[in-house]
Amino acid sequence: MLTREHLAGHLHELLRVDSFDDYAPNGLQVEGRARIRRVVSGVTASLELIRRAADLDACALLVHHGWFWRGEDARVLGQRHKRLKALLQADINLFAYHLPLDAHPELGNNAQLAARLGWQAEGHFGKQQLGMLGRAPQATRGELADALRSVLGRTALLVGDAEAPVGRLAWCTGAAQGWIEQARDAGADTYVSGEISEPTAHFAREMGIAYLACGHHATERYGVQALGEHLAARFGIEHHFIDVDNPA
Repeated sequence: MLTREHLAGHLHELLRVDSFDDYAPNGLQVEGRARIRRVVSGVTASLELIRRAADLDACALLVHHGWFWRGEDARVLGQRHKRLKALLQADINLFAYHLPLDAHPELGNNAQLAARLGWQAEGHFGKQQLGMLGRAPQATRGELADALRSVLGRTALLVGDAEAPVGRLAWCTGAAQGWIEQARDAGADTYVSGEISEPTAHFAREMGIAYLACGHHATERYGVQALGEHLAARFGIEHHFIDVDNPA
């Protein structure tokens, strides 16, 4: 039987947790039952995800967005209390991996998004080398937006000429819109991320780089799902991915 400590140690080594300076603790964030036979994965440790994991009698909840973010109010009040109470009542372990899961070369969010779109990775850019550079089979930016819509199930917001060709592609899932200058400096003419902020459109137009905002949640559904599938195959445990939809 897989133990909590064995699972924590395996994930720590697999995701190279010690290599990252992150905004929240990576690994076991809340302790639950000692033995693991069923894991539920999801993007964010929301109250809905916790309740649905409890309905499945999950032993562990594996997420990309966990708790205890740097700079947050540390008091256990309001929604934090409700989430923590539900987790503890169900005796579920909470494992969260943020930047380490973004960066993993096979199971990470960036790698998994590329695999679904047929992108070929050729290098990295940005802080801690989290962003990826490469080539896409889609010939134009419009075709790239169409492919993203087909895979992600939501319309990609394109800032740029839809008819222009895609040459050097850069991508980083989630809220990496602020890296648009670094993507351009790394040689990209097209940049894909999750969110868009007000300055992003201006930077894209002024620098001559196309930007596609495809959704923070939508671009980060696949890493934690792949990680859960990896655990099921390696340890012979059950894994269920639950997608709690988020329009952001």
